[in-house]
Amino acid sequence: MTDAAAVAYNPFEPGFAENPYDQYRAMREHEPVHESPFGIWLLFHYDDVLRFLRDPSLSVEDASAKPTVLDQFADEVLGADRDKEMGTRAMLNRDPPDHTRLRKLVSKAFTPRRIENLRPRVQELVDASLDRAAEAGEMELMADYAFALPFAVISEMLGMPPTDSEQLREWSGTLVRTLEPVVDPAWMLAIRDAGEQMRALISDVIAWKRDNLSDDMLSVLIAAEENGDMLSDEELLEQVMLLYIAGHETTVNLIGNGTLALLRNRDQLLRLRADRDLDANAVEEFLRYDAPVQMTRRITLTDVEVGGKTIPEGFFVVCGLASSNRDERHWGPTADQLDIGRPNAKEHLSFGGGAHYCLGAALARLEAQVAIGSLVRRFSTIEPTAEPEWNGRLNLRGLEKLPLSVSP
Repeated sequence: MTDAAAVAYNPFEPGFAENPYDQYRAMREHEPVHESPFGIWLLFHYDDVLRFLRDPSLSVEDASAKPTVLDQFADEVLGADRDKEMGTRAMLNRDPPDHTRLRKLVSKAFTPRRIENLRPRVQELVDASLDRAAEAGEMELMADYAFALPFAVISEMLGMPPTDSEQLREWSGTLVRTLEPVVDPAWMLAIRDAGEQMRALISDVIAWKRDNLSDDMLSVLIAAEENGDMLSDEELLEQVMLLYIAGHETTVNLIGNGTLALLRNRDQLLRLRADRDLDANAVEEFLRYDAPVQMTRRITLTDVEVGGKTIPEGFFVVCGLASSNRDERHWGPTADQLDIGRPNAKEHLSFGGGAHYCLGAALARLEAQVAIGSLVRRFSTIEPTAEPEWNGRLNLRGLEKLPLSVSP
């Protein structure tokens, strides 16, 4: 058996969701450019991932790829006549010039001034959550804090009317599984149903908002115009769904994973507690150390040489963001250590790169800085009362539950 065969990438291996980093390290050492049995290629080295993220000759449109084993399986479960265009109009899934046009329109709602103006409101929401935790002497980190904050912020930014947050969290958590390989027929059906429910809800909200325009992001998107061009109804729906889901799902993981990293590295927790000037860089290090989004994809439009191998035209290439963030060839011998003062922490690839660099990066940074910094300074004692429960996702990997006891 060759070294490469011995470490073949297997995200379904027991324990992978809790700790994928040993497998990432093995792949970097033995087969950093890997062809999986599903007909998908994976990249694990920092330099290779960065190159693919920035390469404008690569695609993100599913139609550019040859059908995979997973596509054929989805046809069997959902029917070959299903609407394969659904979701393809979101800017995350479009190449230029469509992507350029959509991003320019949507970015009007994400100006630096708009984001920074949210800081007092984010602090207010954080303080209210911490007040409740102080009174109770405990908190469930994910539901009470890591989810509640970004969900409230993106809902207010969009101008969403009051909704059933638990139901929306369930639909959203189901829909993000489309960002990873799905081999369970029950999950495929659940994803389809959640998508239909979410689309119906957002459609109703947009219809209501058209008659009740205000100073919120959804109103800005409805009115957004560039050289006479506006979002179509379907484009508007899919951008709002993308913003609503991405606007909180990823930040939930950033707050949860970052807090857990501090609890497991108490010297760094004490360091952050003592120095507010470290807040911004600490968040960059949390993003590097345990990426809230583990991977992203590109599709080859021609044969591409990388790492001594040729990836043929029309293949999905998974860019290992989390693996690249721990690549010793870039980060040195301390790649697996948490260091909130790391000078080059901001070189992480957790927000992607190139034309598809995360539009909400500034918002995620702001929320995490306020949430994590405020938590560690509000309480002198923060202790887990049970082992962390992980959400079981391969891509948007994060905690499901982490109960804490807290005291001033």
